[in-house]
Amino acid sequence: MPVAAPRIELGEITPHNIKQLKVLNQVVFPVTYNDKFYKDVLDVGELAKLAFFNDIVVGAVCCRTDLQEGQRKLYIMTLGCLGPYRRCGVGKKLLDHVMKIAKEDGQYDAIFL
Repeated sequence: MPVAAPRIELGEITPHNIKQLKVLNQVVFPVTYNDKFYKDVLDVGELAKLAFFNDIVVGAVCCRTDLQEGQRKLYIMTLGCLGPYRRCGVGKKLLDHVMKIAKEDGQYDAIFL
């Protein structure tokens, strides 16, 4: 019997799952993000997503819009994935989502990390 391909899906970050994002960030990144970071993430809508690999949270992307020197820029604040799930397409799925949002918006002058 053939094995089904892994399913990578993106989901909203909500007050109900924000703690999953906090735990993920603690494991993936060498810095600790403050409560304001997580409060802001809840307010950016499509610019923040969790990545699910076969229904398990394994990654996330969090962005914001910055205005610098008269330019509107999309800042990718965090983009990460748990080690065992790297090179499985999770990061690509997250980055493709960010690029799609920027393209659909049509008003960003740049995207930066």
